[in-house]
Amino acid sequence: MKLLFRLKFSQKLLLQALLLSGIFLLSCASQKKARVREEKVGKVIQTARMYTGVPYKYGGTTRSGMDCSGLLLNAFRAIDYPLPRTSEAQSKVGKEVKLKEVQPGDLVFFATGKRKRKITHVGLVTEKKAKDNVKFIHASSTLGVVEANLFADYYQKSFREARRVIEK
Repeated sequence: MKLLFRLKFSQKLLLQALLLSGIFLLSCASQKKARVREEKVGKVIQTARMYTGVPYKYGGTTRSGMDCSGLLLNAFRAIDYPLPRTSEAQSKVGKEVKLKEVQPGDLVFFATGKRKRKITHVGLVTEKKAKDNVKFIHASSTLGVVEANLFADYYQKSFREARRVIEK
């Protein structure tokens, strides 16, 4: 009877050890995925910021002039992620996230034209300092490539959605 008890007890110990090691391995994998995402996001943001000051040019994708979707096209090329060319097409990529849940690396979309539902502008979240202080980089038609606060009145009025392209 004691032998049977010990065998079951040792089986329980083995099972517990296996479960704990499985949880540990899953935790390590999750942490690695988060670290990989952070590295990709950092590279995309760093690349986008290299274009700060470049003048706006409709359809442009070079340092001589670029538009908002061209900026993101170039930034995401740094991690070999093929974004579509237009802001409207880019708004179909990734998964939608709530404004209060945006993180650096997320895309933010706006309707700045006469048709208030049509996506016409895109930017990239670069920093989240507070719930109402979120910086994003974009190519402004008047200022060129700049960073701005997503919660400025102008952007709040035209904001339509945010999307997460780089997953864990």
